[in-house]
Amino acid sequence: MPIHQKTTITTDNGKNVEAIAPIIISASRSTDIPAFYGPWFIKRLEAGYVRWINPWNGRSTHVSLREARVIVFWTKNPAPLLPLLGEIDRRGIHYYFHFTLNDYECEGLERSLPPLTERIETFKRLAGLIGRERVLWRFDPLIVTAALSPEELLVRIVKIGDRIAGYTDRLTVSFLTEYAKVKRNLGRAGIAPVGLDSVDKYLFLDRLAGYLAGWNICGFTCAEGTGDRSPGMSNGKCIDDSLMRRLWGGDLRLAGFIDACADTKDTGQRPGCRCIPSKDIGRYDTCGHGCCYCYANASPDIAVAGVATAAAEADAII
Repeated sequence: MPIHQKTTITTDNGKNVEAIAPIIISASRSTDIPAFYGPWFIKRLEAGYVRWINPWNGRSTHVSLREARVIVFWTKNPAPLLPLLGEIDRRGIHYYFHFTLNDYECEGLERSLPPLTERIETFKRLAGLIGRERVLWRFDPLIVTAALSPEELLVRIVKIGDRIAGYTDRLTVSFLTEYAKVKRNLGRAGIAPVGLDSVDKYLFLDRLAGYLAGWNICGFTCAEGTGDRSPGMSNGKCIDDSLMRRLWGGDLRLAGFIDACADTKDTGQRPGCRCIPSKDIGRYDTCGHGCCYCYANASPDIAVAGVATAAAEADAII
């Protein structure tokens, strides 16, 4: 049985085409839709579909939004989307945010983000609008270098945690994965990551868990397989059926989907990923934050140019 049901939609140019109709939309692991494409996303909700372009073969898939019950937003700066959240609420669609709040300002690894202090205030504002249980903090990826030790990295996490404790229930972390393009782009930025062995990772997570307990924040790792071996940390699910049940257990359409696929792995993700299936609607090389470690961009410059040329009126982020 396919995870996503099929339907027929009418496109903007009047053609009837086949589309998949997912219950959970990921928006997006591939680009920052809240930061750069909020008005586009609302227009696509109104139109009832998006067109997703496969990054590997360039083929298009039409994705109906009519059956969507949950949208999982991934962002480093949701501020531009905040005035538009009412449009999503009006449609009765549930949503939560993965808000990546890192501190790599000294290293310049996230060169086009607003200042950290501003992002922290945005985090608090979002939590005030929709509730702390729907704003999930990420410090991701964890990058260690000769100049940035695990101890210093922990200090930076603690400084942020001290300021947003009370505004989130959850922190998710993961250690840097050195894909070829990531390694190349970090090298161009003069950054040489230092890998940690499993023992050092467990020690780091153990120390982090102590602070999380003091903040009353649950700790999770993402696609690491290390969490359950560190007290106070668990192997997480970013597309999380347990969270959705807790928040929206009365939504029978959503509950039925979760029941049908809760033990099904999202096949498009890394081996260690525990997320239940969703449909991502973003596209590589279209995020303008300029992060040197991003796996979704061939280079920061190409991605910034992609934002400048993306067609906001199109049915796909192009």
